[in-house]
Amino acid sequence: MAPRVEIRYCTQCRWLLRAGWTAQELLTTFGDTLGEVALVPQTGGVFAVYVDGERVFDRKAEGRFPEMKEVKQLVRNRVAPDMGLGHSDTPVKSKNSLAEAPLDEACPNE
Repeated sequence: MAPRVEIRYCTQCRWLLRAGWTAQELLTTFGDTLGEVALVPQTGGVFAVYVDGERVFDRKAEGRFPEMKEVKQLVRNRVAPDMGLGHSDTPVKSKNSLAEAPLDEACPNE
């Protein structure tokens, strides 16, 4: 059975576009490797990515949004560990990246 990816996002924070972009990037990168990419609306400032029910990224736990190549690497590690990601295989700049800017997109409902 092909893997299922869930992108859980906060509707109160209006993070649908971010979730949709993440889904589009995953579907473009992994094609038929993924069986489904689901957008799951929630509340309370959630932005998390799950693969087959296992959380691979959580904005609240990390204190930031993920970089797209980070999401691709985390999903790849679960669904196709031998797959090359080209430029997305380079290390993630997690300390000084734009992904670490949650303050301007903080959820007022957290």
